[in-house]
Amino acid sequence: MASALEEKLGVEITILDISQVSSFSDFFVLCNGTSDRMLNSLAESVLEKSKKEFSLIGRVEGHPGDGWMLVDLGDVIVHLFSPDQRDYYQLEQLWSNAKVVLKLK
Repeated sequence: MASALEEKLGVEITILDISQVSSFSDFFVLCNGTSDRMLNSLAESVLEKSKKEFSLIGRVEGHPGDGWMLVDLGDVIVHLFSPDQRDYYQLEQLWSNAKVVLKLK
């Protein structure tokens, strides 16, 4: 997922292993997009790559204009944020007991 997000110029990509602190999923992938259009493009890229490479069918929740979109792939949940929304919700702090697997600026 990180490579799909990087290809579409997503920024501040972080992967958290939440498997030891959560029963509903194994990984959170967090990424910022700089515009509504970019958030939508990031979501489409994740859906396409997950289907093509892993045979996973994802579901998108939220709208780009809200500043937070979610791509639910079951064991992996991708959170796509505007910078303001990511600062506001601070998921890294909320899930601070999770292991950071990857952090890209």
